[in-house]
Amino acid sequence: MKVAIVDYGMGNLHSVLKSAQAAQKLADIPSEIILTDRPEEVFAADKVIFPGQGAMPDCMAALQKSGLGEAVSDGLKNKPFFGICVGAQLLFDHSEEGDTAGLGWFGGDVKRFRNDLHDANGDRLKVPHMGWNTVHQTQVHPLFADIAQDTRFYFVHSYYFAPEQSDIVLGTSEYPEQFACIVGKDNVFATQFHTEKSHDAGLLLMRNFLRWNG
Repeated sequence: MKVAIVDYGMGNLHSVLKSAQAAQKLADIPSEIILTDRPEEVFAADKVIFPGQGAMPDCMAALQKSGLGEAVSDGLKNKPFFGICVGAQLLFDHSEEGDTAGLGWFGGDVKRFRNDLHDANGDRLKVPHMGWNTVHQTQVHPLFADIAQDTRFYFVHSYYFAPEQSDIVLGTSEYPEQFACIVGKDNVFATQFHTEKSHDAGLLLMRNFLRWNG
């Protein structure tokens, strides 16, 4: 099995690679995990991981410039596909960040957290939302195997998913209002949080992806 991590120049790429390699040992499945900027290698892979970090306009521009867009679209259509952080946001129609068009795989927008958010004590919450937060699983999914309900994952983001269809929401978090942080349908699974920064829980999620047939 070959797993391609898409290198379009944007993202915590080497950390994602190291995390996937560590998860591969847990999965105990013979596999080759590569970090690649070559479309032909993404086309040839059995599974695709699509990370991203930074501003969505920059990420979208880098994806288009790299020539990897068609290979990513092929992965979305035909293979187990894992989007992470901005790599997940890019799957939606549009983002408020820079008024940017996404890939349109999922209907909906990516919206910015309001600046006037306050916690239960009345203290102002900072944007970006940064740090550990619980994730509530809203549907049963193979990628949640051995991950307890309301496990904490690591977030760094100012923008969040606002899907048109609720049936694609697989997990939610709160800041302080509830927002979708995991979406997926069929062979596609995507998280707002960083699996590569989420220690044991992130490794389990990646392990489950490597075992998943989509």
